[in-house]
Amino acid sequence: MKINRITLREIRLPLVDFFETSFGRTQERRVLLVEIQGGDAVGWGECVAGEGPFYSDETVDTAWLILTQLILPSVLKWSFDRPTEFQELVGRVRGHRMAKGCVEAALWDLQARELEVPLWELLGGTREKIACGVSIGIQKSPDALLEKIERELLAGYQRIKIKIKPGWDVEIVRLVRDSFPDISLMVDANGAYSLEDVGQLRELDPFGLLMIEQPLSYDDLLDHSKLQAQIDTAICLDESIRHARDAAHALELQACRIINIKMGRVGGPSEARRVHDLCQEQGIPVWCGGMLETGIGRAHNIALSTLENFSLPGDVSAAKRYYERDTVLPPVEVTSDGFIIPPKTSGLGYEPDLPWIEKLTVRRQDFPDTVS
Repeated sequence: MKINRITLREIRLPLVDFFETSFGRTQERRVLLVEIQGGDAVGWGECVAGEGPFYSDETVDTAWLILTQLILPSVLKWSFDRPTEFQELVGRVRGHRMAKGCVEAALWDLQARELEVPLWELLGGTREKIACGVSIGIQKSPDALLEKIERELLAGYQRIKIKIKPGWDVEIVRLVRDSFPDISLMVDANGAYSLEDVGQLRELDPFGLLMIEQPLSYDDLLDHSKLQAQIDTAICLDESIRHARDAAHALELQACRIINIKMGRVGGPSEARRVHDLCQEQGIPVWCGGMLETGIGRAHNIALSTLENFSLPGDVSAAKRYYERDTVLPPVEVTSDGFIIPPKTSGLGYEPDLPWIEKLTVRRQDFPDTVS
């Protein structure tokens, strides 16, 4: 297939409610959407880079620069048989995995639409329904957190994740567990602790947590290995896993017992599948993390989550939790018992709401340059 047109857009979309982690609060998302046409088919991808370099060293603005100056010009008029070939095309560009990932994701959607098959089927997925959990940020008060958890449980979500940081950790988890003794509960620190905090982290062991996600530094494996040997609760790695090689090293070091796979963090669907396959071979469960995606990124996460080893509920929740109006039609929804059913129509299975996307667009660049 030959690429003949590409459009990159930045849209801005306010969140229904703020989302706070150990490294800051987000109230509006700046999102890059890439639209790629080959023949009569069009594929879409979403860049998950944040507004600032806090979760990752990539940002919306660095991704825009890399995409417009290096990646998209090289993709224009490029011919490919399989989307996996894209990584070789851009191999000389080191890092910038989120920028690369959104383009590769669009190429997968493009090929699935051309072949008239669901994207999840093209990826090799087998799951006919996806178990859904939710991620709840740090709240204004403990009571506000309990109210939010109650609301999400009533909506059917099968696993609750709460964000923690020093000063908002052990007693908060105790309160949540006392209030909801039987729920599947995990915590996410986004790298807020150090190995010196092992005593504090060990205090979380009695609460029967499913996992502690990324307790130590975003780029660490060794200290996580030391920590895992000293606590009973399973460690899940997120930020530390940038590709399959990191995952292999983490498992060799016994730095974790679970891995969170985020497509953008590892550079696209191909590398996400490599991490998935490696973990499956070694008996390590994986799940799909969320990055406050709009419907386009969320639909890609749905497709990825149909792979066999995504055995734990992911953060692939309904779009209405985050946005009053989503970027796709129909909006992504969750059943009353906490599942998403992968669509059987071709490609993503959700259609971009182009008039709404155009209204949200604050900058745009076309390849070839047909719009000033």
